[in-house]
Amino acid sequence: MKGLLKLGKLNNVKHCDPVLVVLITILTMFGVVMVFSASYYSAINTSGTPYAFLWKQGFFAVSGFGIMMFTSLVDYHKYRRFAVLIAVIEVIMLFMIFTPLGVTVNNARRWVKIGITIMPGELAKPTIIILASAYFSASKKRAKSITGLAPIVAYTVFVCGIIVLQPNLSTSITVFLISSGIAFISGMHWGYIGLLAGGLSLVSIYLVFFNSGYQHDRIVSFLNPFKYSLEGGFQVVQSLLALATGGLRGRGLGNSVQKNLYLPEPQNDFILAIIGEELGFVGVAVLLMIFVIVVWRIFCIALNAKDSFGTLLASGVAIMIGAQVVLNVAVVTSSMPPTGVALPFISYGGNALWIFMFLIGIVLNISRQQREDN
Repeated sequence: MKGLLKLGKLNNVKHCDPVLVVLITILTMFGVVMVFSASYYSAINTSGTPYAFLWKQGFFAVSGFGIMMFTSLVDYHKYRRFAVLIAVIEVIMLFMIFTPLGVTVNNARRWVKIGITIMPGELAKPTIIILASAYFSASKKRAKSITGLAPIVAYTVFVCGIIVLQPNLSTSITVFLISSGIAFISGMHWGYIGLLAGGLSLVSIYLVFFNSGYQHDRIVSFLNPFKYSLEGGFQVVQSLLALATGGLRGRGLGNSVQKNLYLPEPQNDFILAIIGEELGFVGVAVLLMIFVIVVWRIFCIALNAKDSFGTLLASGVAIMIGAQVVLNVAVVTSSMPPTGVALPFISYGGNALWIFMFLIGIVLNISRQQREDN
């Protein structure tokens, strides 16, 4: 106990931003409820009991709160000291995917099994937040020149390239957006953003017109999902049907039809479709408003951080959450090709939820320190 007191001043834990804590609690608890509702029939089909995903997501949520509370006690400045080491370890873990330790599921190789199953692609998000924040906070001039930007751009492109090979386009896009966002907040010129956007556009054009692989098939089915409703467009079509039948108020909690083995794995990336079917447009709108407030609250903490490292760290977390919400909504509504992006705090899965809780804990520590100084 003395160690914890020394580590993070346990007696001041009440100074954590109360609004953010309440909002994250609401989102996580709502996520557990919706995972149970969305997975009810698929859980019976795969495990013989409707509670399989409920117990797992409940465990992820409880342990996630433990992670959040612990990291809220750790001085966020400690991460700057280990930023480069964390970045190196992340690259090693990404390469481990392509070794016998890698696990392939549904034509995607995104997991590493070393006692527990880890998604190195998900870990790339907090890694780039810590690395970019440490790098740009060390000097205000680094974001203003090509030579200053080069190390972070090179690392980002390298990591994104490995992630695309899994294939996992959504995670690579999120990592790219986080890195670009932190660089922009650090003072990167608009012109450089144009160059980065142009490079991303060229990659997209290549995937559409010159690549015949997994991503190309997804993009083709996105362009006309109903034409490929029995192939690559099946999941998107079922998602649109769920949202359409939900209407304004929804069918009622637990009353989704699409989750009855029509929409594949509804508790994962397409859980928003089930939320829309059961709770309607009103339920989705309220959920998205909570996300907006969470992102706004984190940016407020970033603006009031006592140093640039804290500002960039909190901003990176806000960008990550905002980007994933936008990407998930876009995929579920067929506004972009399906890329497998989780809805923060809501979608089923331990890796993503633990990472989000870890990062929220860092933000809470930043808020504690700014309140102590005020």
